[in-house]
Amino acid sequence: MLSPDLAPAPWRTPVAETFDHVVVGGGIVGAATAWTLSRRHPDRRVLLLDKEPEFGRHQTGHNSGVIHSGIYYTPGSLKADLCRAGATATEEFAEEHGIPWRRIGKLLVATDERELAAMQALAERAAVNRIEATVLSGAELREREPHVAGLGALHVAATGITDYGMINRRLATLVEEAGGTLMRDTRVLGIRETAQEVVLTTSRGDVRGSHVVFCAGVQADRVAAMAGVEVDFAMVPFRGEYYDVRPERADLVDTLIYPIPDPELPFLGVHLTPTVDGGLNVGPNAVLGLAREGYPKFSFDRRDVRDIVTFPGMWHVARANVRTGVREMRNSLSKRGYLRLCQKYCPDLRLEDLTPREAGIRAQAVMRDGSFVHDFLMRDTPRTLHVVNAPSPAATSALPIADLIVDRVDGVQG
Repeated sequence: MLSPDLAPAPWRTPVAETFDHVVVGGGIVGAATAWTLSRRHPDRRVLLLDKEPEFGRHQTGHNSGVIHSGIYYTPGSLKADLCRAGATATEEFAEEHGIPWRRIGKLLVATDERELAAMQALAERAAVNRIEATVLSGAELREREPHVAGLGALHVAATGITDYGMINRRLATLVEEAGGTLMRDTRVLGIRETAQEVVLTTSRGDVRGSHVVFCAGVQADRVAAMAGVEVDFAMVPFRGEYYDVRPERADLVDTLIYPIPDPELPFLGVHLTPTVDGGLNVGPNAVLGLAREGYPKFSFDRRDVRDIVTFPGMWHVARANVRTGVREMRNSLSKRGYLRLCQKYCPDLRLEDLTPREAGIRAQAVMRDGSFVHDFLMRDTPRTLHVVNAPSPAATSALPIADLIVDRVDGVQG
């Protein structure tokens, strides 16, 4: 991801390189795109560029590690189609490259009558999306997971877990092994597109590309504006806060345990997630962030806050979600309040079981009318393509998203 307003570091060696394809942003979607370009076009020069010293430092490195099945998403949407394809592709990639993964299944737990009705709607959506899902009674739920309580649950066997940071790093290595170039610690400061090329002014000199793909995450609106794209959206950071469950209680559940989500919001709720290294974590919630890349609690960035309060869409979001926002903030400030979210479906979880871990930042696009962008979204110019909205399940979907991106790039270039 990018921070386009920072000045070049004077000690870096300038470069003047020309590439056929440049991918800016080395998270999992950017790395998958660069790898796909390298595979499809082995005769072309491909560059993967990132402002951080390591790839995958932001959204990819701060998530739950879930291989999503695609059950939640609107039938026919990019999220539904690409997530389903991505789950298979992720498992196959992890298996081929020795990256740990397990298919452990997911339980979506209904704790009241309203959630039971929403659960039935999810079961119907699963059928449309061609995802196997089984409705369980409260007794069947308790038999499967003795520490979980609810009136019923939807069991999705296809859901799994992996380590997306490892996948991200392996993808970047594959780009280099295929003859591509990796450029870390390099900030994009300016973008100029001509009829023949795109010139990136960076902290290491000018980089030229025949075509540039921007996977800028939470900075996508600023980067798109810099490239001359009409920006009718803003990237709004939502902090996702996590806790680890202490190791001696990590066997509390064997399956991913999720609440029934609010269909009006692009968040899945606080869930229990076993990890591939034998741990168990809880989270994330969704609290408005006051710094786009500020992971510690109470992080604050003046420019980021100014952009939030001056964006009209954010005021629409605030008015429509006052009660939800206040509740999320309260639970963020109170560990006990956060715990109550989990105890709705896992009453055996205790306050002393939770130890804080680093938060994540979800990059969520919001339109000027205050509507959340629920699907993946891309914008382009003749020689650039911008991945504007790619929150969860982008990690699961990264490989087919990359195929889609490269299809569009190839279509432009002929």
